[in-house]
Amino acid sequence: MSETAIFAGGCFWCMVKPFEEQPGILKVVSGYTGGHVANPTYQQVKAHETGHTEAVKITFDPSIISYEQLLTVYWQQTDPTDAMGQFQDRGDNYRPVIYVASAAQRQAAEASKKALAASGRFDRPIVTTIEDAKPFYEAEPEHQQFYAHNPRRYAEEHQQRQAFIDKNWGEQ
Repeated sequence: MSETAIFAGGCFWCMVKPFEEQPGILKVVSGYTGGHVANPTYQQVKAHETGHTEAVKITFDPSIISYEQLLTVYWQQTDPTDAMGQFQDRGDNYRPVIYVASAAQRQAAEASKKALAASGRFDRPIVTTIEDAKPFYEAEPEHQQFYAHNPRRYAEEHQQRQAFIDKNWGEQ
């Protein structure tokens, strides 16, 4: 049996690969969630017209990888101290959010966030929000598996994020 997790952490192009590389991941889809417009387009989300964030929906096998392990991967891909974007991507559509689908996911996310805050790893407060899951709309085909289809552009987009990851978490 599979479960799903939804995370927003800036550009969805940069959020797919780190999860796909984990054992037990069945599928990672780029999309939009958390807004007020049904079936938004990339252009609408990018123009801040919908209230959505760019996010990834991860289908996983909990007998191989736990939700808690996914949270660890998530924290290591984002700047949890930046509420209005991630790295070069600025605006509410790039805000960091953990979207929870159950009380168990909420409990795990809250505990994980609290542990990260207590760790002293960051000098600023952890501002990533934890919100109830909303409808998830799959992004257009050109946004799926972006890192695999556009390796050069992905490397450029991922550069600032990777520097932050290396500085704060050590080389991954």
